[in-house]
Amino acid sequence: MYVRISKGSYPAVSHDEFTKRMADAGRTLIPAIKRLPGCLNYYAATDESSLTMINVSVWDTLEHAQAMATLPEMGELAKEFIALGAEFERPIINYQALWQLP
Repeated sequence: MYVRISKGSYPAVSHDEFTKRMADAGRTLIPAIKRLPGCLNYYAATDESSLTMINVSVWDTLEHAQAMATLPEMGELAKEFIALGAEFERPIINYQALWQLP
């Protein structure tokens, strides 16, 4: 099992806008992600105190986790966020899970 973590930061004046856009993005991203094989769970979140946004997903295999990098809908969303001032940490890391809660 693999945990994929994508993190970005955004300008302080934009927290409400980024939070709304992240929430609204679910309308297009959820169906697109569900079409990918192997996604076990997915979380999208923002944090006002650190001015960051994060996407955390859990995948059955490394190959399936890496497929997120080619998801067109995610690429388009990233371009929108960058145009609004977001900066993303790269590379995106796919961590091999060592344990989980039962």
